[in-house]
Amino acid sequence: VQLQASGGGSVQAGGSLRLSCALSGGTFDTYVMAWFHQPPGLDRVFVSAITWSSGTTYYSDSVKGRFIISRDIAKNTVYLQMNNLKPEDAGVYSCRTGRRVGTPFYAREYDYWGQGTLVTVSS
Repeated sequence: VQLQASGGGSVQAGGSLRLSCALSGGTFDTYVMAWFHQPPGLDRVFVSAITWSSGTTYYSDSVKGRFIISRDIAKNTVYLQMNNLKPEDAGVYSCRTGRRVGTPFYAREYDYWGQGTLVTVSS
């Protein structure tokens, strides 16, 4: 299974970005997809997750109401629409996936991940 994240860039506070994560090399019907965020100098934290089959979504409290996760089954792609970005949203965003994910909030639950994409937010 391979994952390729893209869509990062530089925006001003209040702006928007849409990240994409293209998946390949597997059949993802039973998988959970997630985005994690690593701010500069800090540990990686959970942002959002979505179940491939049902589309059930999960969000961290810090992004709830601002970010939207979605998936395009035909394109094997997961998106993260990030609105009203804040300086604290800056960092590297990476996507992860796994088939037997018990609790979607923990990075250790996921088997596969790709290289991240960098988001910069200026105040």
